[in-house]
Amino acid sequence: MARATNHLVSPDREKLDIEIARLRGLDVGELRARWHTVFRRGAPAHLPRHLLFRILAYRLQTDRLGDLDTETLRFLDRSGSPANVGRLAAQFIKRRTDLRVGTVLVREWDGQLHRVTVLADGFGWKDKIYPNLTKVAFALTGTRWNGPRFFGLRDKPSTEARP
Repeated sequence: MARATNHLVSPDREKLDIEIARLRGLDVGELRARWHTVFRRGAPAHLPRHLLFRILAYRLQTDRLGDLDTETLRFLDRSGSPANVGRLAAQFIKRRTDLRVGTVLVREWDGQLHRVTVLADGFGWKDKIYPNLTKVAFALTGTRWNGPRFFGLRDKPSTEARP
């Protein structure tokens, strides 16, 4: 389903929404066949229809929009019990850089200055809106980068000994 925003929904996002709507209309057998096509193996027999659908829809989204960043995946792996989630989430949020709408990030790449504007619904670069900085960095360079690190928003861990 398309979000209601002041910006037009991108054609890529519309195609993704249509594909997810098609998945929603498939029965269990058809979802299992689609699973086999996507994952190149049979679907686990115990998965009910609603989980088959959700996992396939998630995979479509990650293929098009990108998966969770490494830090978030690490957080989810470490969170373990619900008792730890609140404490770990607070630490995680504290480490994340908070960018305000309208901020312009400037990065020199290949001898040219590139300006990326922080928008309410993503990041603007060259008249296109990207969902995250990692997608902008990929579009700009053609190679995979951690977007926040590429734009200088995350420092590399210090290798100096601490007193």
